[in-house]
Amino acid sequence: MSILFALPAALRRYLVARFLGVFGNNMIAVALGWQIYDLTGSAWYLGLVGLVQFLPALALTVPSGLLVDRADRNHVFAASLALQCVAAATLAWGSTAGWVGPQAILAVCVLIGVARSLQMPAQQALIPALVPVRELPQALAVNASINKLAMVAGPALGGVLYVGGPGVAYGVCAAMFLLSVGLALRVKAPSPPRSQETMSWGAMFAGFVFIRHNPAVLGAMSLDLFATLLGGGTALLPIYARDILHTGAWGLGLLRAAPAVGGLLMTALMTRWPMEHHIGRRMYAAVFIYGLTTMVFSVCTSLPAALLVLAVMGAADIVSTVLRHSVVQVETDDALRGRVGAVHATSISASNQLGQFRAGVAAEWWGPVGAVLVGGAATLLITALWMRWFPALLQRDRLFRPTIPVHLGAKQ
Repeated sequence: MSILFALPAALRRYLVARFLGVFGNNMIAVALGWQIYDLTGSAWYLGLVGLVQFLPALALTVPSGLLVDRADRNHVFAASLALQCVAAATLAWGSTAGWVGPQAILAVCVLIGVARSLQMPAQQALIPALVPVRELPQALAVNASINKLAMVAGPALGGVLYVGGPGVAYGVCAAMFLLSVGLALRVKAPSPPRSQETMSWGAMFAGFVFIRHNPAVLGAMSLDLFATLLGGGTALLPIYARDILHTGAWGLGLLRAAPAVGGLLMTALMTRWPMEHHIGRRMYAAVFIYGLTTMVFSVCTSLPAALLVLAVMGAADIVSTVLRHSVVQVETDDALRGRVGAVHATSISASNQLGQFRAGVAAEWWGPVGAVLVGGAATLLITALWMRWFPALLQRDRLFRPTIPVHLGAKQ
């Protein structure tokens, strides 16, 4: 907590807004998952929740990145939170009035997907604008810690509030998003450099071109994309909670919070003892552990064991996330952060939301245990292949290299 107060005021406001937004994201995820599974009893519908959120992100990747590079990033961030506030309020109204069904939930998920297509590149571009580049890894670790704290409290509270009805859970989500909008508007960040580029296809797709010609960024992004796309099983947690672990919505909240508990403990360690050497090896090791723990979780039949395994999985995931984000941010010039961030955000959406759809379809074929087990094995295979295909990333020792400029970031 003392580290948080030592940060610049603008960064503190951003982190609190981000905390409230992630808190709302995770509350709404618990309520959505439980409600749609309760209405349909179908793994297919659980997968569709992810798919309909991913499709808008895919369609809006290029325009959202260009918008972030040309507009005030805090305003884009605030707008994305406002759209999620509208989505949560709509679900609260519909659930209380009794007209919400699977189709209505999926329609609102499209709006959530639009909002997140703006949110992710905006927030990725904001942090480097608020701190000097040398302080970026620590700022990202603090940001990850704040996120994990919200990911612990959000699902747990969402599961408890759902006992009072989905309308209660969605209503509190809406209030969280509304507060985060107010704080986001107060984040004063330096404006992005006014680009001299004319509006052209080249300018719009500059982020893709940069990533394709930067092996470190391409390797880091694609490793996370394919490992999580093939290995993620979060969408199936409602099935595990109700049918395998025999618990209720409160148990689902604990299952969704458990990885964040492990991640929160790991970020505390990373903040106290930053990882300065063997960056590449640690990133690959973290993804390997993520896949291994996914396989172990697939055969868990007791709630305490499942929570412990998920906590270890979350600790591994946060190591991979912080190192990956640090590599991407350090390698990217500020004028391209929005466009590169939009591509990165789309890869994250693909790995999470499209991964949910993959998990739902696989569960329809092989059952939830088989789907999660095969996903974990696929993650191990991806890790081995990427170690062979991106050896420079594996051998990277330090985050900063002599070729990396150190003048980027906010002027202090």
